[in-house]
Amino acid sequence: MAAPSFLGWDFSTQQLKVIAIDEHLRVIYEDNVNFDKDLPEFKTQGGAHVHGDRLTVTSPVLMWVKALDMILEKMKSSGFNFSQVRALSGAGQQHGSVYWKKGSIQILKNASPKLPLHQALKACFAISDSPIWMDSSTASQCSALENAVGGAQRLANITGSRAYERFTGNQIAKIYNQNPEVYAQTERISLVSSFAASLFLGAYAPIDYSDGSGMNLLQIWDKSWSASCLDACAPELVEKLGNPVPSHSVLGSISPYYIQRYGFSPDCKIVAFTGDNPASLAGMRLEEGDIAISLGTSDTLFLWIQEPTPALEGHILCNPVDSQTYMALLCFKNGSLMRERIRNECASGSWDEFSKALSSTVAGNNGNLGFYFDVMEITPEAVGVHRFNSDNQKVLNFPKEVEIRALIEGQFMAKRIHAEKLGYKVTYSQQLG
Repeated sequence: MAAPSFLGWDFSTQQLKVIAIDEHLRVIYEDNVNFDKDLPEFKTQGGAHVHGDRLTVTSPVLMWVKALDMILEKMKSSGFNFSQVRALSGAGQQHGSVYWKKGSIQILKNASPKLPLHQALKACFAISDSPIWMDSSTASQCSALENAVGGAQRLANITGSRAYERFTGNQIAKIYNQNPEVYAQTERISLVSSFAASLFLGAYAPIDYSDGSGMNLLQIWDKSWSASCLDACAPELVEKLGNPVPSHSVLGSISPYYIQRYGFSPDCKIVAFTGDNPASLAGMRLEEGDIAISLGTSDTLFLWIQEPTPALEGHILCNPVDSQTYMALLCFKNGSLMRERIRNECASGSWDEFSKALSSTVAGNNGNLGFYFDVMEITPEAVGVHRFNSDNQKVLNFPKEVEIRALIEGQFMAKRIHAEKLGYKVTYSQQLG
């Protein structure tokens, strides 16, 4: 008898990925579809369309559905045993939104297994290109939302974040303002995560608490939609969003479409999908007091937090693992590219030389400190390179080895300071790993 398996899906910006594990957490299958390469007919770059204003950024909804069709057909051709899949769940890029046209629920529920899903659902979306997290076209809607609730800090106190252009509530407000007829045609608004879960469920999946925290709409304290925020964005919004649920909720059994087309078991359960950032916290198995730092083009800091204090910088989200606690998220734009520039200038482009120079200086850098922002930083909003000596005087340059330590210590002190502003408490029992 074949062993039980479990599927995890990632609807990310540039590709759709799947991984299958057995009951011992061993990977037994993995694959992906790259949107640009494998679905060239949608003409995306990096999985997205950047519009003429350079602010509006969208992705085709049917591209995501067709990618799912492709990957399931690849699995079927490989002989993957769908009948042994006990449950599936996944993640989606945060903040993106999908607009289901009135009547779509019946099409979704009754999709013919004879057709690929992207053909069955081709008339289901009021907006064919979904706004995604890269969009920055909603500055006026952000200002209006903050003003409506009493300011940026007040909005952060309610929803965990001040108004951000990529956040879904502001994207919904823009659609209502600019295309009220499209908004009127919409019967359900999904996040990318709940949209993906809906495809498997054959019904509209609810938004989960954690991904819902990235909308500027959810009251993070009682896990319900904020009436003042909804009213500021668009009318009748609560009906279009549905009721949010805990991120680990079992939503139901898989749609008959997948049973008949691929041979899934009718007992296969669909667990709520969540956003990619909350999923990272869950996947790394963080616990209270833990911090995880992703060092990339942008640096991202995740932490599990019990008693958050929302601030104007950073984000507080509902914890996907424990609905009674929270996670904090901080993004720093000047990450690896900034470190690489200093490496090139001070260590001949060599990470080995960079590390040796860092080791040659003492912790604390003898009081020399630097702030390095080649591009406008998110946390805090600042730009430029600013160096200070041990007398707190601004200087134009440092010796190379001092420059390297000033960069590293400055970046990590900033991460600690901003984490503490959000309520993180450093204790003597914690270790740096």
